[in-house]
Amino acid sequence: MKKPTANSAIPVTPVKLASTTAFGILGAISVSHFLNDIMQSLMLAIYPLFKTEFHLNFGQIGLITMVFQVTASLLQPMIGNYTDRHPQPYSLVLGMSSTFSGLLLLAMANSFSAVLVAAALVGAGSSVFHPESSRIARMASGGKHGLAQSIFQVGGNLGTAAGPLVAAWLILPNGQRSIAWVSLVALLAMIILTGVGRWYQQQNRQPKKVVTAAVSPVPQGRVVSTLALLVSLMFSKFFYLTSINSFLIFYLMHQYGISTQLAQYHLFYFLGAVALGTMLGGPIGDRIGRKRVIWVSILGIAPFALALPYVGLQASVPLTVIIGFMLASAFPAMVVYAQELIPGKIGMISGLFFGLAFGLAGIGAAVLGQAADHWGIVEIYKICSFLPLIGLLAVFLPDLHGVAIAKTADLATPAAN
Repeated sequence: MKKPTANSAIPVTPVKLASTTAFGILGAISVSHFLNDIMQSLMLAIYPLFKTEFHLNFGQIGLITMVFQVTASLLQPMIGNYTDRHPQPYSLVLGMSSTFSGLLLLAMANSFSAVLVAAALVGAGSSVFHPESSRIARMASGGKHGLAQSIFQVGGNLGTAAGPLVAAWLILPNGQRSIAWVSLVALLAMIILTGVGRWYQQQNRQPKKVVTAAVSPVPQGRVVSTLALLVSLMFSKFFYLTSINSFLIFYLMHQYGISTQLAQYHLFYFLGAVALGTMLGGPIGDRIGRKRVIWVSILGIAPFALALPYVGLQASVPLTVIIGFMLASAFPAMVVYAQELIPGKIGMISGLFFGLAFGLAGIGAAVLGQAADHWGIVEIYKICSFLPLIGLLAVFLPDLHGVAIAKTADLATPAAN
């Protein structure tokens, strides 16, 4: 059988997309992402509690993150690939029930192994939520793919930013058992996602139009090399992001002697900047092209990252805010870039990239945790400050701006009723 080339096309039957941007659905997905990521980031924020309760070292802290992140990352591409072929409108509710169970176990855990099991359950919930929610965001985009992806992702980043505040206000003052109250957030998310699932099911029931979609806007051989470049850039982004997400609290407490609660606020500033950067990255990419956003966001933080280990406490705040804002704008651009690179595989690509995000962050946490035990947390921050220089590889990405959009525009055209 003749293999398709960049200039050939194959017929596909896509899920019917909204003819106009369905902001109500995007809002519901974003809110659900907010609630989901509050629960996820809570695990990171309460590390000091578990470190004291179970006498953990940095290596064990990193292992918790690895179990949580890798559980999610290994399942996401498989789930996305399956639902590309067999849509499951209510899978989001099922995934959220796994998160609910994980939180209850986390509240009752009396050993390090129980904490690891709880982390795996929360990770499994994320493995369902992210590829399916990303697919629904594209369905509801009305053709504004970058905007829809940013609206979806910013909910998660806001939830991640709120996690340390929940930890500082609720969990740390009241202890491990209070985590059970956070499981109510999962129940709320399940209610919202039931409504989203109903909309998803209605979309699938409507007639679908078979359209001709380009295999890729670039030659087949270059698709693989381009994906390899994106993976390298994601390595740079998420290893560096993990060094701040997982260890900023400990770094600030060690370097500047501040309290745990004050360090939580510094983490909140960083994660808030991440949320804002995520919100703007997608629509900017719609206008100027994904490649430019990826290039500027990753390589652009290099001077700030290199300076961060050598400044005082007050100067570290604006630096981490700038780093968080610029670095976060890359991810929605990366996801949509990959979706345009391989059209017709929205779930698989979304699952792959969210899975890579979780997996690289998990592996990074484990590696950096072990290294911090041996060399110290300050040395790790100095080493990680060079990671953004990998952003130089972005110069080799093909520019898809306008090309991929034109070739996949028919995928956003609804079928005639």
